[in-house]
Amino acid sequence: MSRKAKILRKTKETNISVEVNLDGKGKYQIKTKIGFLDHMLEQLAKHSLIDMKINAKGDTHIDLHHTTEDTGIAIGEAIKKAAGNRKGIKRYATTNIPMDETLTRVSLDISNRPYLIWNVDLKVEKLGEMDTELFKEWFQAFAQSAGITLHVENIYGENSHHKIESCFKALARSLKEALEIDKRIKNSIPSTKGTI
Repeated sequence: MSRKAKILRKTKETNISVEVNLDGKGKYQIKTKIGFLDHMLEQLAKHSLIDMKINAKGDTHIDLHHTTEDTGIAIGEAIKKAAGNRKGIKRYATTNIPMDETLTRVSLDISNRPYLIWNVDLKVEKLGEMDTELFKEWFQAFAQSAGITLHVENIYGENSHHKIESCFKALARSLKEALEIDKRIKNSIPSTKGTI
């Protein structure tokens, strides 16, 4: 079974194409015209082993909000579509990621019940050209469109770059584990309801 998907999202504010392969090797081609966001999405692809092609054009002459949020939506939609009926997935995962002085934990459930808990305190207003408040917006948009219950917690740390990068890496590793097929249940849905 091929677990690939392509999403095209076009609005008056953004034009985004996303291709994913859940059973890839973490290869990526990412162009959002937002340097720091590109860097984070490269981490997401590399450490989840999800191949990603992302091309985003948006009204960045206004600000970076629409492109950031809509990229989260499109990636989430692509992952949800590629996961299909979710037969055989492990469904749950928790990952702790250290990055120098920082430690971040991400726990998720691929439940089709989107929810975000965001316990990340950033002391600066910008990372690169991005307003740091946009990172919560990205994770919210991603969780909502992917249908994932997502808890993101920075346990401790000082450097805001390290905090955010560890959030994306922890999300990546949790996605890798939760989307992995468990051969023991490869033909069944991991829920007593019989559906997710």
